[in-house]
Amino acid sequence: MGYTAVVDYGVGNLKSVTNAMHYLGLETRITGEAGELERAEAIILPGVGAFPDAAEKLRGTGLDRVLIAQAGKKPILGICLGMQLLFDRGEEGRDCKGLGLVGGNVGRIVTEYKLPHIGWNSLRLQNHSPLFAGLPEHSYVYFVHSFCGYAAGEEDVIARTEYGPSVVAAVAKNGVYGCQFHPEKSGEAGLQILRNFGGLSR
Repeated sequence: MGYTAVVDYGVGNLKSVTNAMHYLGLETRITGEAGELERAEAIILPGVGAFPDAAEKLRGTGLDRVLIAQAGKKPILGICLGMQLLFDRGEEGRDCKGLGLVGGNVGRIVTEYKLPHIGWNSLRLQNHSPLFAGLPEHSYVYFVHSFCGYAAGEEDVIARTEYGPSVVAAVAKNGVYGCQFHPEKSGEAGLQILRNFGGLSR
């Protein structure tokens, strides 16, 4: 049985993700090694903090090139900042290049509500995705963010949430998935999403 590689590039909350995967009986390896990412059946890209810092760390280690090369070969899931890094560009602090695996940019949420957005919000699912198989409509998941993705194509958006305006909550393109929320902190709904992701490579 293969493993899911959880990318260690210095900006992720790695333990909560691996704990959730282990609870589901899914083998994971925390790694920053290109070879282990290449051998993995699937990859999770976590992340907390600022887009430019994270993007620079990926480029500095060469892991950006590895992730781009592995996209399309195996399922990849970006979580929170990890999802934002999937986009073409980020505008947090300064304009910065992302991985370019999902078209669009990342910018501050334009809302009258308090930022950061912290707490539980319901999902409105769209563009049927295997990532959400068996997930009830309007399931609640846990968010912590001030920035969000603005997708170039609505066909890449698989879930939205409301925080004043409609906000992109999840994306999918060519086997690359992103969740702006934290599935590993989202109770049964989050576990179902991780379970579904674990099944994509099997």
